[in-house]
Amino acid sequence: MLFTSGDCAVPADRHQTRVLAVSNQKGGVGKTTTAINLGTALAAIGQRCLIVDMDPQGNASTGLGVGRESRTVTIYDVVVDGRSIDDAAVKTAVPGLAIVPADADMSGVEIELSQADRRAYRLRDALRAQGQDDGKGGHTRYDYVLIDCPPSLNLLTLNAMSAADAVLVPLQCEFFALEGLTQLMKTVEMVRQSLNPALEIQGLVLTMYDRRNSLSSQVEADVRAHFGDKVYDAVIPRNVRVSEAPSFGKPALIYDLKCAGSQAYLRLARELVAREKSRRQAIAA
Repeated sequence: MLFTSGDCAVPADRHQTRVLAVSNQKGGVGKTTTAINLGTALAAIGQRCLIVDMDPQGNASTGLGVGRESRTVTIYDVVVDGRSIDDAAVKTAVPGLAIVPADADMSGVEIELSQADRRAYRLRDALRAQGQDDGKGGHTRYDYVLIDCPPSLNLLTLNAMSAADAVLVPLQCEFFALEGLTQLMKTVEMVRQSLNPALEIQGLVLTMYDRRNSLSSQVEADVRAHFGDKVYDAVIPRNVRVSEAPSFGKPALIYDLKCAGSQAYLRLARELVAREKSRRQAIAA
């Protein structure tokens, strides 16, 4: 069985990076927090992980301790100027975790690429090219790539979804969360029809869950009833230590490994890896 990687047919049993867009068009749902801490948790359990910061605010970069002075090559240079992912990737303090940082230059991408060829595929092309000097056919340097998307539908989001195998959706446990989810589903369907037919929803992660609030329980029940096993069992609680960690330039798992939020992200990482293993086995069968 073969699948296509770039212009080359590649045996399906060859290792391939799994690219997940962490996306929700509603702001404040924990996208960046999830990207940072899930990436850290994946690295902690032995997975090689790259985070791509696609948000002009650069919060994922800041949250992993990558200061402005260290962002000499950013995702802007990759999608606009054709620099390689390998040139842009910065090692973090977490072994096995790297990040392609972002800065305010990303705000101008929409205009600068308005007439460019393959404007919606710049990130996909760059990810498929990374690692080609490793003698293994490219696209093999990482087990997972997590793309931290901006909270809006623009060219950056379209690049992320065009590059992704699937979308991982953080969903805040509040009333308006379901409204934002409806918008995201429409976007995913649009991308499927026009840019990336293979795009799928990898899973939904319930975030900022407050067990003292009956609304959290109601949102959880509604989401699980509608999406079934697409919703992860691991639930991310509202947690002060998780909120504090970015101000110290650290993921929560480094800032306070034992806090409830850190432990929840470790459970999420293990569950994600187990799901992906089952998916690969189903394809192989």
